[in-house]
Amino acid sequence: MSTSRETEGLKALGKKTEYKSDYAPEVLETFENKHPENDYWVQFNCPEFTSLCPITGQPDFAEIKIAYIPGEWMVESKSLKLYLFSFRNHGDFHEDCVNKIMKDLVKLMDPKYIEVLGLFTPRGGISIYPYANYGRPGTKYAELAEQRLLSRQLDLR
Repeated sequence: MSTSRETEGLKALGKKTEYKSDYAPEVLETFENKHPENDYWVQFNCPEFTSLCPITGQPDFAEIKIAYIPGEWMVESKSLKLYLFSFRNHGDFHEDCVNKIMKDLVKLMDPKYIEVLGLFTPRGGISIYPYANYGRPGTKYAELAEQRLLSRQLDLR
């Protein structure tokens, strides 16, 4: 029996979950955006993101927020969950994790616009909140990316 998910090429949805033991961008999957002519936001929050410090091997905890304006393709949410979970045994600095996530999603689905924010919990008394964004070059979305980056409200009291 063939389902529409199988015909769309989705492999993870509806199957037994296999968790990767290290960074695994290959688990990401897309599906066709049924409204590519519309500009609209899609947001994901992953409040239980973990990775490892590349120096000490200690766990780092964060909430990862991803927001994007889709183009022709969208990321499938279960594959995104598996991808984000694949960082659990991966050693990278907070800034690297956020930039990798953004770049992998840009490569995967070529969104009109995307931003990724990491709200990492304090270690050694310091919180780190890296932010990365991207807008398609030569479009209003590139201008949006620049505006949002330059207007980021940093709480530096």
